[in-house]
Amino acid sequence: MIALLLLLTSRAAAAPGEYFAIKVIDEQTGRGVPLVELKTTSGIAHVTDSNGLIAFLEPGLMETDVFFSISSHGYDFPKDGFGSRGVRLKPTAGGEATVKIKRLNIAERLYRVTGGGIYRNTVLLGRTPPTSRPVINGLVLGQDSVLTCAYRGRMWWFWGDTNQPAYPLGNFHMSGATADLPDKGGLDPSVGVDLTYFVGKNGFSRDMFPAKEEGPIWADAMMVLPDEKGRDRMFCHFVRVRGLEARLEQGLGIFNDEKNIFERFQKIDTNAEVVPKGHPLRVKENGVDYFYFPPPYPCIRVKADLASVKNLASYETFTCLKPGAQFDKSNPELDRDANGKLIYGWKKNTGLVSLADQVNLEKSGALKESESWWQCRDIETNKRVLTHGGSVYWNDFRKKYIMIFVQWLGTSLVGEVWYSESDKPEGPWLAARKIVTHDNYSFYNPTHHPFFDQDGGRTIYFEGTYTTLFTDNKNPTPRYEYNQIMYRLDLSDPRLKLQK
Repeated sequence: MIALLLLLTSRAAAAPGEYFAIKVIDEQTGRGVPLVELKTTSGIAHVTDSNGLIAFLEPGLMETDVFFSISSHGYDFPKDGFGSRGVRLKPTAGGEATVKIKRLNIAERLYRVTGGGIYRNTVLLGRTPPTSRPVINGLVLGQDSVLTCAYRGRMWWFWGDTNQPAYPLGNFHMSGATADLPDKGGLDPSVGVDLTYFVGKNGFSRDMFPAKEEGPIWADAMMVLPDEKGRDRMFCHFVRVRGLEARLEQGLGIFNDEKNIFERFQKIDTNAEVVPKGHPLRVKENGVDYFYFPPPYPCIRVKADLASVKNLASYETFTCLKPGAQFDKSNPELDRDANGKLIYGWKKNTGLVSLADQVNLEKSGALKESESWWQCRDIETNKRVLTHGGSVYWNDFRKKYIMIFVQWLGTSLVGEVWYSESDKPEGPWLAARKIVTHDNYSFYNPTHHPFFDQDGGRTIYFEGTYTTLFTDNKNPTPRYEYNQIMYRLDLSDPRLKLQK
């Protein structure tokens, strides 16, 4: 027995036939579920990969009954008579067991997009993964907050801070990759995203917005516009920061097509708030093309031409302040008509009233709750849902603008994902329904990918950053921590009804 144990532990990897395969599937769809933890009574934990698979090979626990407790965010497994949620299996070399779990989330978890070991167990079991780099891609182990842009016939993907195997500190000047669109040879979005990273000489995801000055650079609001010569170019907004708050620099960037990097294009005052942000939405309003920017509601817009994007005086805010006023919490200059009715509208050179500002105005009595524009409420409880990061896009199936957003101060700080819809991008957004939940885990900056929409917009895809950041959770999920996870949502699901 000791000789066998030494043999098993000394080899780099076992043969596929030596593993016991456990597949966890969604009882509703029959699809493998990623991010499901199975744990033995001795605390040995395994987490399903993006195919819902576990490759189990534990000396001493083969050919004997083993109880595995089962847990997963937004999924359920029934309790037995003693209150334990799990299943008893007998692991055998080359054997397989299938476990069905019940999905509580309205949205369906599909796969992890970034990080190491995405299809680790699939590979260990000798099965074929859907992506070309299934266990490590660009030496990326973790990536923050995805942004995408259709450019030059491909999808471009960008992320913030990126972790690597070689050292605790990684790339803090944006990472990037490209992927083929599904109708141009790319994978079906229900299967995966086959990313090709821009890497340095060491193979690690390289800087996409290089800078010599101190501080990380975070870019967002990727926009494709004709430049002064009429050529389509990719532009972005960027900030260089110290910590999470202090801005050291702000501006517009332009993509250098020869070097495949962003470069500084135009400086912006670091204190300016009415700037491109988040995930731009292109809208034609009264015959004019605009970019709308959702921080998280689309309450900033500018004409979709380079001259306007460069000129901050061209930007409009959807606000209740008097035209030309800037927000001052001690003396808010609210725009009211002769009858005292609050006037909301698109106004140039006028400050924002954020959701937090609105709530504070309500508390001070300067604004009645019934007057507030940001009134998104849980359709079930009628409680206000405080929005944080998210995206807004038009949906052909619902014939509405739809918003996928994360809740601020939900059951987890920024881990609850909601769905809402409106006739106009600026709203009003009145009702919302929770579609994904996390137990003391963050899932911030989710974004819908409209270029993946299927069935005339009935099926949509969105992803977000899964991390213990902003929680007191001391047990990050191995391999999944600080990475992007893709979900699918069927907009015909009767649970998405937003009227009572």
